[in-house]
Amino acid sequence: MKKKWLALFSTAFLSVSVLAACGGSDGATTENADNTGVSEEAVTLKLAENQPEDYPTTLGAKEFARLVEEKTEGRYKIEVYAGGQLGDEKSVIEQLQLGTIDLTRVNAIPLSEFSSDIGVVAMPYLFEDEDEKWEILNGEIGQDLLGTFEGSRLVGLSFYDSGVRSFYNTKRPVTTPDDLAGLQIRVQQSDLAIDIINSLGASATPMEYGEVYSALQTGVIDGAENNFPSYFTSNHYEVAKYFTVNGYQGVPEVLLGSEKLWNELSAEDQEVFREAALESVAVQREAWANLVDEAQKAVLENGSELVEIDDITPWREAVQPVYDKYGEQFSEWIDRINSY
Repeated sequence: MKKKWLALFSTAFLSVSVLAACGGSDGATTENADNTGVSEEAVTLKLAENQPEDYPTTLGAKEFARLVEEKTEGRYKIEVYAGGQLGDEKSVIEQLQLGTIDLTRVNAIPLSEFSSDIGVVAMPYLFEDEDEKWEILNGEIGQDLLGTFEGSRLVGLSFYDSGVRSFYNTKRPVTTPDDLAGLQIRVQQSDLAIDIINSLGASATPMEYGEVYSALQTGVIDGAENNFPSYFTSNHYEVAKYFTVNGYQGVPEVLLGSEKLWNELSAEDQEVFREAALESVAVQREAWANLVDEAQKAVLENGSELVEIDDITPWREAVQPVYDKYGEQFSEWIDRINSY
């Protein structure tokens, strides 16, 4: 959870002509640095990102692009299309599988359709803390988990930070699972999400995200759960001032490549792309940390009460029924994480 904020910049290369290349990419001929006039093909790749230009995942993708260009000495240039220019997550995944887009970043949850194993990252209180989480995700276990997309025409490159989800409500400070008893808590329409909330003693209420503010305001629900920046940007802090910082779930984002692109890369370039993806994580995570700090400062200034949880043992014990129900399908990964 210790993160570093780095300045991002990109290096431009002189394009002379555009040629057809691999995947959804374009080839451009560039002169060698020694100005001998001998030219070589530089390949321009497309990376789809549905968040704005200054969002942490976009900044991570731009750093990945910069590193790839640097490490390949300009043979590959990645253009990041932010703000959903190339489509929503579902359509982008489909385009990635077809090879009409080369790279993208999406949340791990929709990817469970293509890798049943990836769903393990949605289990509650899976990691001891954020330090352990990122050591695991950036290490051998994480790389093995990214390898489970085989056969889906997708290639997992690295995980990006999407924060941790916690609870907030309109009624009272919540310090233990017992304090959630009787509260109606909004969740996403997911069996796992519903079971987690119910196991903690609250009543799960599936609801569209856009309806949450008015539902909190009118008392239709008592609370919800999300990460800190979303609590702020949705303005939910205006009507639900009690925020319990217990990070019960932290589903990461995934940086992906298309199988079509991957098969056209040399083994050496595949290694370069993986290295660049992993190295870009530090920039992306620091950008996320900065966003969290800004959101926390803003909501505190507006009267929110943050309830810090030092011991999550009672919370872990409360969600044991969730592990009893879903744990078997993820047993290999849970055992490896617990043995780390």
